[in-house]
Amino acid sequence: MKKWVVRFATLYVFNLAVLLVIDLLVAGVSVGWGVLWASVILTAAVLWVKPLIHKWFTGMAARSAGQRTKAGEWLVRAGLVFLVELIVWVIVVMLSGVQVRHFFLGYLLPPVLLLIAWAIYAAIDDRLEARAGDLFDRASAGIGRGRTDAAAPVAPPSAEARAAREELQDGLTAEQRRMLDELG
Repeated sequence: MKKWVVRFATLYVFNLAVLLVIDLLVAGVSVGWGVLWASVILTAAVLWVKPLIHKWFTGMAARSAGQRTKAGEWLVRAGLVFLVELIVWVIVVMLSGVQVRHFFLGYLLPPVLLLIAWAIYAAIDDRLEARAGDLFDRASAGIGRGRTDAAAPVAPPSAEARAAREELQDGLTAEQRRMLDELG
């Protein structure tokens, strides 16, 4: 559960930034105040719809892969990736407040920008998700603690606990430490 929450949150924030950049750079697209909802739709589409569509198209293209040259195979893959990005963009436009005024600028350029943005996200997602996971852990630890836990006195460690801690520090048991001390 934590993994999905962290992944959704990091991708949501990243998609939010990408949609704002698209709004600033592309004259034919207006995201406006609906950017928050559009980012939710884009994130959900990327996490759940995009893999299904990509798998379906890849399966269809794999049937004729033996008939294509290496360059032809690369072109088919690039076309499939663009087509998937275009479908995701159309889903976002249809289900959110994104307004498209020009066909080329509104429907063909944003999928290219999304493709570039998601390539960047793929390069940094492990670090982003690790950092967000740490923040999630700290936040959930802070929620679980109450004032009674913070004010409760801490019991002193037992002799066994101290011996175990010393053993962890140097890797020696108490008897080995004593024998080493006797040697000089």
